[in-house]
Amino acid sequence: MGKLDGKVALITGAARGQGRSHAELFAQEGADIIAVDLCAQVDTVAYPMATPDDLEQTVKLVEKHGRRIVARQADVRDFEAMKRVVAEGVAELGRLDFVLANAGIMPIIGDAAHTMAAWHDAIDIMLTGVFNTVEAAIPTLLEQDQGGAIVITSSSAGLKVGGARLSTVNRGSLGYAAAKHGVVGLMRAWANALAERNIRVNTVHPTGVNSPMVVNEQFARYTTEHPEFGQTMQNLPPSPLVEPIDISRAMLYLCSEDGRYVTGITLSVDAGLVVG
Repeated sequence: MGKLDGKVALITGAARGQGRSHAELFAQEGADIIAVDLCAQVDTVAYPMATPDDLEQTVKLVEKHGRRIVARQADVRDFEAMKRVVAEGVAELGRLDFVLANAGIMPIIGDAAHTMAAWHDAIDIMLTGVFNTVEAAIPTLLEQDQGGAIVITSSSAGLKVGGARLSTVNRGSLGYAAAKHGVVGLMRAWANALAERNIRVNTVHPTGVNSPMVVNEQFARYTTEHPEFGQTMQNLPPSPLVEPIDISRAMLYLCSEDGRYVTGITLSVDAGLVVG
């Protein structure tokens, strides 16, 4: 018997990385999945982003655990598209219990990172996109009147921007920090507003994660050229990148009965980076 038997989770950025890991763990624990990903390149992002084939692989992993999945290519920047995804997922799977607003980008590398477009892409995807995802889901959670949980993926950079240098700060990185801080404000507002309906809202703050957003040729070259950037990401217990499953287990805790009295918190999974 799983911790999430009979439940349904909406997960954005589900084609690979943390989102795929969340989908697989939640399916393993008995949940059906509504999986969303852009599956296309954003011009200000230097590394290759997820593809339709990546999303199909997530589908196979969820189905391997005997769970159902509704997978859609959609842009979290498009509120109407997110409403359609929620409606289609609920129509097929019957309900909605959890929202994992996970979609994100890192537009901090290359010439495009210095453009205004990088700022707008960061804010539009990781702040407005979170707003669109959660606002698209809230009416269903309220109509069901059975509680639920919302977890937003922020970042250690949503709590602490340490050691910023002129050599590494650009419009993309500023947009990233602003968005990751901004979702904490959204979380706290929703946590207060939705508490009376037993809907819990929290943020999770990872350090660097062993996922395609960080583990790619472009990012490796950037950190080699800018060693001062790596110095801002020193975990307290010396450790490599955390694994996606480490973040997924935090998500599971906050959504399951184990976290039934936990709301309005910023949960760091960062090997002590924020307090270092």
